[in-house]
Formats: sequence, structure tokens, C-alpha cells
Amino acid sequence: MTDEPEASVEILRAPKPEFLTETRFDSFDLPPEVLQGIAEAGFEYCTPIQAEALPGLLQGRDVAGQAHTGTGKTAAFLVTVITRLLGMPDRKTGLPQAIIMAPTRELSRQIVEEAAILSRHTDITLLEVVGGIDYKEQAEGLQRGTDIVIGTPGRIIDYYKQGILKTKDIKFLVIDEADRLLDMGFIRDVKRIVAQTPKTRQSLLFSATMPSAVAALAREILKDPVRVDVSPKQMTVKEIDQRIVMVGNGDKQRMLEHLLRDDEVSRAIVFTRTKHGANKVARKLEGAGIGAEAIHGNKSQNARQRALQNFKNGDSWVLVATDIAARGIDIDAVSHVFNYELPHEPESYVHRIGRTGRAGASGAAWSLVDPSERGRLRAVEKLIKFSPTEMAVDLPPRDPGEPSQRIARAPRRPAGYSGDQRSGAPRQPRRRRRQPAA
Repeated sequence: MTDEPEASVEILRAPKPEFLTETRFDSFDLPPEVLQGIAEAGFEYCTPIQAEALPGLLQGRDVAGQAHTGTGKTAAFLVTVITRLLGMPDRKTGLPQAIIMAPTRELSRQIVEEAAILSRHTDITLLEVVGGIDYKEQAEGLQRGTDIVIGTPGRIIDYYKQGILKTKDIKFLVIDEADRLLDMGFIRDVKRIVAQTPKTRQSLLFSATMPSAVAALAREILKDPVRVDVSPKQMTVKEIDQRIVMVGNGDKQRMLEHLLRDDEVSRAIVFTRTKHGANKVARKLEGAGIGAEAIHGNKSQNARQRALQNFKNGDSWVLVATDIAARGIDIDAVSHVFNYELPHEPESYVHRIGRTGRAGASGAAWSLVDPSERGRLRAVEKLIKFSPTEMAVDLPPRDPGEPSQRIARAPRRPAGYSGDQRSGAPRQPRRRRRQPAA
């Protein structure tokens, strides 16, 4: 039996997707065990952020990267940290050598999962440090020793204050989704952690947007950084089909259920502004026979992980989320994003719709807009520099057995009116009592 010809190897390689560059990971001087992990993670060609950032990163330069989620920056900084740690034979001190900070537990978990694959064939150890996981168990992990700590700033600073997390050996500091960390109020914790690490560290900061506060943070912690900007010049991905449906708040639930039953919708994320709203929408979708789960900050870590896993494996095909989860959901094949309510900050609209159309795929983002939200819609249009298509949808008639959602409200009174609040009858003017003569 003769050996297969060399050309057969090429047949096994999938063609390079258009959204990737011509740069391959094996063109860098990476250790074989890291290349093996990269291959098992399904990576071969670099994304733009990886191709532009890796040369400077592997040389030990600080990097300020601007790129939206789903562009491959996680692999860029993980490959760097793992590769450079392997080149440090004296790193086994039992103390952390790297800290990677993320704004949410979901994003932290995704970094941990990707790091586990990339480091699988090395002796690099990882520890996740976030809320919602047993506090004592994480503390014991820190005391046993680990190379890389991945987590949220609040829990990391908790362990530092108690003297459980030592930072004197930190050689790598990664701040991921810096703008979201700022939005969520973590900036003080981030600065405290940075201040306790050696000035000789290599620092990496990544952000989807670069507002002035994030730019100031980058100037404060980075030394002569390489700046990489692969964010789209237009704030939204062109492949995403963005539409709006004008509908009153009282009819939004019925409209959402109607749109979700469209044949084009295979897997959807619905965004609400509040945690209570997410629970309510998910509960009503379930009642309508649409498999849905809610995910937000009040859910326990186990509940959030279970909801994400059910969404990934198809047990539920609709995920109802708040903005805190917008950057922590990295799931392929999300066909549609629905804005049940427009967000207060127009930048959040960009992060929400970025959950669809990932990895070069097309996607759709449909927003249900009550007339009272026109101001928010104008703010979004100003940011993204175009107006989403308005879509006319005929809403099916309400089920006769369904209770009306209309709320009876008292008529608005003119300014200064002082009618009787119980009966609505005009209140009689009070007569001034004459004081008796002295």
C-alpha cells in the first residue's frame, strides 16, 4: 500500500473565509504546543486584529487595540500571554504571572474556555475568579498557585484586599472590553489593581470604542503602546439587516411573538432594558410556546451558565438578556437580535446588534419602537450615521380570551387644577374663617 500524496493534505483544508487575512498563525515563531492548541481551537488564518497586534505583542510591546467583540482579540492576547510565559523558566513561583480582567462573568467564562484549549498542551495553569462561584474554592485555588488569573475586577480586588491574591510577580496585565468596564463602574477597581502590579509588566488594553475616559486610562497604564484599530469606520456591521417596527408598548409582546415565528428566525437574542422586563418577556414567550430563557445580573452563575448552554445546544432558541450580557454572549449562528426596547445609550445598540452577524456571517437586528422612544431612535441614527429601514407589519388580531393590556389612566389635568382626587369633582374653594374681634 503506497502513501497518500502530499497534495491530499491540501484537500483537507477549508478555503480561507473572506473576513480573515492571508496571515497564518504558523507564520509566527510560536511554540509547537501552542500551535497545536491553536489548531484544535479551529484557527488557521488570523483575523485583522490578530494579524496587526501579534507582531508587537510577541515582542513584548504594550498594545492598545480597538475592535468589536467577535473579531478575535481574545485569541490574540491569550496566544501572547501563553507563549511568553512558556519562555520564562523561572515563572513557577506559585504566584500569578498574569491577570486578565473582563466586565462580566459570561465574558470571563468564555476567555477561560478559550484559554483552556490554547494552553491544553502546555503546563500553564488557569484560575477563574468571579462572583457567583464558591468564594472559598477560588481562594484555595489562589493559595495552591496558578499562572493566569481570569476574572472580574470586583472579585479580583476582594482577594487582593484579603491578602490572598499576590500581585508582585505579575508580568502581564490584560484589560478586555475597557469601555464596558467603565460603563459598569469598575474603573476604580481596575486602577487599584493596576497600581499594585509591577511597572515592568506588559500591559494590553482592548476596547470596542475609545471614549475619552478609556483613552485616558490607556495613557495612564500603557508605555509607548502599539495602537491597533480595526473597528469599522461605520459603527455597525454592514452585513446586519437593521429594521425598525413602530409599535406601542402595549402591543410589543404580541409583535415580538409574531416576528419570532417568522421562518427566517432560527436563533434569537431579545434585549430589554431591565432585569424584571427580561424575566417578564421570557415568561410570556414560554407561555406562548416559544422556548425562551432570561439572563441578567440577578441570576446566579449556575443559572446563567445553564441558560447559555441551553441556548447553545438548542434546548431554548430565544435568549432574553439585559445590556450587561450584551458583550458576554459569544454564540455563533444567532440569526436575529431583537431590541424589545431601545437602550438609553446609543452605543449599547451597537453592542447589542453585534451578537448577530458574527464571524463574517450575515444577521438581522430588528427594533420594536414605541413613539415615546423616538428620541432614542434619533440618537442611534446619529451614531450609526444612517436610518434603519422601517418595516410595516400587520399584527394578528388579539386573542379574544386574552386580557386587554390597555391601562386606564385618569385624564390629564390642566396645570394648577385642584379637583377632588377621589371623585374628580371640582374642589370647592375654601372660605376663609373670619377671626373673632379681640
